[in-house]
Amino acid sequence: MGRTVQFTGKARKQKEQLPERWQALLDALRRDIEVNGPVVPSWPNYGKLKGKPGYHHCHLDKSKPRYVVVWKVAENAIQLVEVRYVGTHEKADYGKIR
Repeated sequence: MGRTVQFTGKARKQKEQLPERWQALLDALRRDIEVNGPVVPSWPNYGKLKGKPGYHHCHLDKSKPRYVVVWKVAENAIQLVEVRYVGTHEKADYGKIR
């Protein structure tokens, strides 16, 4: 069952600042979520964020710097997933992501 993946305004700007290689990986992740849903265990370090129901994250790859993507199942009834953060693992503050 297909999902709609949207980027928040902030996440869209973060995506545009990524090098092309990681933008392509992010597009592949988006397509994977659209086709298979928000649970994507085949991506590096995929997991649900503890203490944040409906939030998921993974790394785009295992290189350095390590880029992280955080998304939320926004409206399960209409299958909407929002990408909330795109950036380096070192700058990811999971506590502030809403």
